[in-house]
Amino acid sequence: MKFCFLSSYAHLALDPAANRVSGGAELQVALLARELVARGHEVVIIGGDIGQADGAVFEGVRTRNGGPFQTGGLADTARAIPRVRRILREERADYLLVLGWTSWLYLLRYLRAGSERIVFICGLDTEVNGEFRRENPLRGALFEAGVRAADHRLAMSDYQATQFARQGLSGGMYRNLILPRALPRTAAKTVDLLWIARCQPIKRPHLFLDLVERMPDARCRMVCPREDVTLWESVAARAGTLPNLTFVERVPYRDVQAEYDAAKLFVNTSTFEGWPNSFIQAGLGSAALLSLDVNPDDLFGRFEPGTFAAGDFAAFEAAARRLLGDAEELAVCQRGCERFVAELHDNARNVDAFLAGLA
Repeated sequence: MKFCFLSSYAHLALDPAANRVSGGAELQVALLARELVARGHEVVIIGGDIGQADGAVFEGVRTRNGGPFQTGGLADTARAIPRVRRILREERADYLLVLGWTSWLYLLRYLRAGSERIVFICGLDTEVNGEFRRENPLRGALFEAGVRAADHRLAMSDYQATQFARQGLSGGMYRNLILPRALPRTAAKTVDLLWIARCQPIKRPHLFLDLVERMPDARCRMVCPREDVTLWESVAARAGTLPNLTFVERVPYRDVQAEYDAAKLFVNTSTFEGWPNSFIQAGLGSAALLSLDVNPDDLFGRFEPGTFAAGDFAAFEAAARRLLGDAEELAVCQRGCERFVAELHDNARNVDAFLAGLA
């Protein structure tokens, strides 16, 4: 079979020379593309135009330059449509795949060459519970129309699958894949509190800085790639005033697992997530979890990988102090985090589930 993904920056996760980083959705596209190639399928990723060559091949995955569709701007979208249409007609894939919200899911119905089946993989809970449409009425309406019209839908959590069912939509289950280690884990736990995410309002980076301020004796590290420029500048300026915090703008995909390996506790301050890649990488690095608002499928109740504060910042801070002050409890949570990854995130099993969902 031939698969064609539309993904803004997934090709960067495959390019060993790339220094720019992107998000979890793009990483998952790259990992799935690589796994499908290993099983003998042909895979193409249409990426947004950031000056890359058209047709480069990384680990057996061919990449195409689809124009500036990744910006979301109306003019850029209009400029990209002819190029994306031409590429789809050149590639003639069996499946066209999109992971996460984009109005391009709607447009693909009219741009596809013929018999390609459109596949939507849900990334965030807000994509299926109506929140995205409430915040983005026009783009949300187009996106939701695209979800309903897709030939196949895949959820990453039981919650997302339930939301599909409530809307009368069929959907399979597909768990996130694991980014294989480049090197064995040998790092000592030299970081108490680690925060890694793109600089977006939904990630609420200033809440992590609030925690860092309240815990001056904790060794803290923040990896915050620039996305929302105004927000990032405010975060970077404030981070520079905190002596117990090391602030890093970006870490290449090939090196990011070492960040989790060195951390005792991984901190999440997001408003919403789907099934965070960062939680998986924390488990691979034997780091416990501290989450303010995100608890997919009651992960914290089922596996006890750390503490879920249910939106209570005082409890959030207290949990950080307790876990860092109690080596025995911290070790129990670190093992719980390792356990959920081992039980839920076997790559071979999850690619099987993906292919079964298409069947």
